[in-house]
Amino acid sequence: MIVDTNALSAMADGDIGLEPVLRIAKAVVLPVIALGEYRYGIRQSKNCIKYETWLDELVLSCKILEIDERTTLQYALIREELKRAGRLIPANDVWIAALAIQHELPILSRDGHFDSVSKIQRISW
Repeated sequence: MIVDTNALSAMADGDIGLEPVLRIAKAVVLPVIALGEYRYGIRQSKNCIKYETWLDELVLSCKILEIDERTTLQYALIREELKRAGRLIPANDVWIAALAIQHELPILSRDGHFDSVSKIQRISW
């Protein structure tokens, strides 16, 4: 299961609503995009050191998905699909969606705009 940035934040804050979802996940996978977004966010936090330490430990136990040439193909298809439908979403989320399609994984997120992308299964909590 790919973890979106808002799910990362919820995990870091100990959101108990995530427990049942994470328990059934075969694996927790972090897209490099969400990792970058979250690192940027924690730099703005008063608890920066706490969150950086938590994230560093999490990264050791998770697979990190990076963008490659195959991801760019999915990215282009998604952007075209969304443009035709008149439903644009943030560019970083298009990259996350492209990784989800490429690796055939659901996305753990509260962002409903992922639902505009065909071939995506979004899991919320």
